[in-house]
Amino acid sequence: MADYVSLARLLPTRLQRFFARFPPGTANNVRANPFKPTVHTVTKVWHNPIYSLRQQAELCKMARKYGIEELLPPSSKSSIEREARRAQREAKGLTVRGHRVERTLKARIEMRKEAMEKMPKMIEEWKRRGHGRGWKDWPSGKARF
Repeated sequence: MADYVSLARLLPTRLQRFFARFPPGTANNVRANPFKPTVHTVTKVWHNPIYSLRQQAELCKMARKYGIEELLPPSSKSSIEREARRAQREAKGLTVRGHRVERTLKARIEMRKEAMEKMPKMIEEWKRRGHGRGWKDWPSGKARF
């Protein structure tokens, strides 16, 4: 038991406070989950979650960094949930769009590889023609997709 306490003291203070307030295993109940909205049993009024989505994301990132993410209550920001959503999108045939740089990365790497394979021949031709005189095939830095 003392080992767990000494290990818990190595965590950031935000995680320490969270686990002091909601010990692992106690918040798995839907009503006790601080990441989910709850309904009051008498008035039937919905109450917001204790931790906002931004705070949940920060806690999940910190817990992931320290390898204790599975001790947190279920959250939409956990890596398990994110991977499940990503797999669900890919199963439907929807690819993750990403930024243009990420989408075109494979084609650019392939183009570079081909250019590097042709480079010795291009250098020979450059030298043979007189260092640029009569050179028609200037390699462009632009990728054609």
